[in-house]
Amino acid sequence: MSHPAQALAVRWASFLAHDRRRSPHTVRAYVATAHRFLEFLGRHRGEEIGRYGLLTLPASDLRAFLADRRASGLGASSAAREMSAVRAFLSFAAEDLGEIPQLPRTRAPKRPRTLPRPASPDDALALAEEAGSASEDWTAARDMAILLLLYGSGLRIAEAMGLPASVLPIGRTLRVTGKRNKTRVVPVVDAVREAITAYTQACPYPLTGSTPLFLGARGGPLNADLVRRSVRSARRRLGLPDSLTPHALRHSFATHLLAGGADLRSLQELLGHASLSSTQIYTQVDAAQLLDIYRHAHPRA
Repeated sequence: MSHPAQALAVRWASFLAHDRRRSPHTVRAYVATAHRFLEFLGRHRGEEIGRYGLLTLPASDLRAFLADRRASGLGASSAAREMSAVRAFLSFAAEDLGEIPQLPRTRAPKRPRTLPRPASPDDALALAEEAGSASEDWTAARDMAILLLLYGSGLRIAEAMGLPASVLPIGRTLRVTGKRNKTRVVPVVDAVREAITAYTQACPYPLTGSTPLFLGARGGPLNADLVRRSVRSARRRLGLPDSLTPHALRHSFATHLLAGGADLRSLQELLGHASLSSTQIYTQVDAAQLLDIYRHAHPRA
């Protein structure tokens, strides 16, 4: 069933991308949820859903949507994200009509507080070196440079892919644009700088101006999935756990800094977290590691 409110979801996509400056991935996920929600409402209520109808939805409709999604196998974290997207969409619907959002009260599933699984420094370096020796062409040097950058400077993989060639030559710090266009300065250690220099010298394409720093095999922007594939292959060859992903290298950066004495506020700035609560999870990681060491080492444990 087609619903008039679907046109509103299309406008919402433009609002998220241009006004809120959300990432393309977030826009796709949120708008897909909005369309899913509208399609469900049509089935659930047996009628077309217009944008005015979104202003008076009872909480029971949201709970029914949530129950439908959970019945389809959606986990608690994903369901919580869906509810967040639905609430944002309903707020936009109200504001689009000049109304004050009055959202129905319903409780989203409690998200499990998962702990990152950091790699040891030896495993992180071994992974980068293995990826860097996987082939004889310049792309191996590129993959090694990227992975060392994630571990050595705590970048998200999307942030590394977004670096322009204008950052060259690499100094002791690097200005990075992260989520919601927030910029931060991260340190660049010698090993990372040397790996990036080796890659730029081997790269057969010009690296200037706004050209992406990390290029694909044909000279275009690099797809992050290719880096993930390189990590999977290197991980398999080394016999490392599946949990050692590109994002786990960023977790490792944070955990190792905290273990070395970094304070939470400094770590928050280095990671580009919007709130300190996002950074505080690493204190739990460090405590978990200490407890694990104790259990394995203490004769009375």
